Amino acid sequence: MSGRDKGHRIFAAVYDRMNSAAERRFIGPRRARLLNTLTGDVLDVGAGTGANLPHLHRAARVVATEPDPAMRRRLAAKVGTAGVTIQVDDAAAEALPYADDSFDAVVFTLVLCTVSDPARALAEAARVLRPDGRLIVLEHVRGAGGVARWQDRVTPLWNRLGAGCNPGRDTRAAIERAGFTFVEVEEFQPMPRWIPVSSWLQGVATRT
Repeated sequence: MSGRDKGHRIFAAVYDRMNSAAERRFIGPRRARLLNTLTGDVLDVGAGTGANLPHLHRAARVVATEPDPAMRRRLAAKVGTAGVTIQVDDAAAEALPYADDSFDAVVFTLVLCTVSDPARALAEAARVLRPDGRLIVLEHVRGAGGVARWQDRVTPLWNRLGAGCNPGRDTRAAIERAGFTFVEVEEFQPMPRWIPVSSWLQGVATRT
């Protein structure tokens, strides 16, 4: 079995415990506010270990994609927590195998930092969204001033330790360049500035 086939096994094994304090303090409540009201067909891109699934209980159908096999195994073990049918796929964000205009909502939570091509991933999200569909995002993003410079300095090490995570991506700008308009948006800093992932973005956007 190759390294690619195994995925990030150690990272997947510690991921939920590593994030547990932040999930309790601010990530979990924000997931709930963003996702609890979603209905119709929902695509959860880069679903990781399945933290979003319990909040998608009002959806008619949920498709959860996760290309990393180690993360996907943990995701598959949680499919019963949503109370709705969950389809788990191995699709990458940059090549979604779904028809145009096929989802009412596309969800990105803590994934745009790791995809190899954010512009392509967002273009794919725009393609599969229905005309009145919504893009839901909760991501750590590029900070301002000294925070951004610190993020740039630590990116090579952070990327290796964090399974490809890039702490300083300007995700808001990437979303807007992809043809989305925010209808709700909040930038916030729930962590001390010295933590490379201290700057965050929460938002709902529609296709322009």
